[in-house]
Amino acid sequence: MVSKEKNRFQSKEGPTKSKPFPLVAAILILFLLLFVSVTLGVMLGPVPIHPLTVWKIALNQLTLLPVSFQGDWTLAQERIIWDIRFPRVLLGIVVGAGLAVVGVVIQALVRNSLADPYILGISSGASVGATLVILFGAFGLFGQYALSTAAFLGALFSLLLVYMLAHVAGRLTTTRLLLAGVVVSMILSAITSFIVISSPNERGIRDAMFWMMGSLAGARWDHLVIPVIAVTLGLICLLVQFRPLNLLLLGEETAGTLGVDMDRFRKWMIVITALLTGVVVAVSGAIGFVGLMIPHLVRLTVGSDHRRVLPISALAGAIFVIWADVFARLVVAPQELPIGIVTALCGGPFFIWLLRKSKYSFGGEGK
Repeated sequence: MVSKEKNRFQSKEGPTKSKPFPLVAAILILFLLLFVSVTLGVMLGPVPIHPLTVWKIALNQLTLLPVSFQGDWTLAQERIIWDIRFPRVLLGIVVGAGLAVVGVVIQALVRNSLADPYILGISSGASVGATLVILFGAFGLFGQYALSTAAFLGALFSLLLVYMLAHVAGRLTTTRLLLAGVVVSMILSAITSFIVISSPNERGIRDAMFWMMGSLAGARWDHLVIPVIAVTLGLICLLVQFRPLNLLLLGEETAGTLGVDMDRFRKWMIVITALLTGVVVAVSGAIGFVGLMIPHLVRLTVGSDHRRVLPISALAGAIFVIWADVFARLVVAPQELPIGIVTALCGGPFFIWLLRKSKYSFGGEGK
């Protein structure tokens, strides 16, 4: 019975390869690609800077290292590299990794590769909280953590609302979950738009609109602390839970018979995904489709074992967001596109491809 369920799920996610790509080799290759992406992401821009200069400036700034280089660069180059571009690229790493691992968990919970934090309304809920802070100074008692706190609470509220709407007669089906996510996302997006147009601050409205479409333009070193800690701890917690996530591939009933407390585990996963989504949305805005595309492509490459899928998805998501941001900065330079437009241009066709796959069906419902 267990074997049948496993094979049935794998046939929908795309057949798992009999010999998945070696994990260590995949991680090493992705780390190399990440290093190259960071270097190019920092050096490319309206003022291109040589890669050696990029790393000389970076190493000089790291005072803990016993390395120093002669300053054969201008003060303007140093400020561009260290104060503007490096924080932006590193924020892209954190945002990409966070959204990708959230997508992995949500797809495992609902056993459907169409699920992601954007489609299920989590990003929209986080946006409601964040725009209240940006435009009206809500949650001021939390000080510098107001934006992250409001985005987290909004994400948690939206996810709980989706689960409540999708639960009918004690059952949670994938179709209901996806439809509830779309409805909640539309409602919360409308609330966000109402909040924006209600603001008397015209400049704040422009900033909020640009932020709502996703942007890494406001990256600063002091903005990185909370997202780095949250995404790192979240990834560690999820890696520790790889066995229950793997058992979910066999179905909730099977996972329950094999010792997983599904109610407790689901609540724990909801809190982690809401926290990660809220923190990421607070610093980058709503960036869609990263959590949809990356986990699915990773599973096709390394199989469905979450010991592989989680770290590989984090690295792949980081690389993808870095390049999406580079494209957003350069394609209409000196102007800048919101990064959400770039990810949507990639994710929309990918979503259509998933829908058109001949072997795809909604999470075992046989539709």
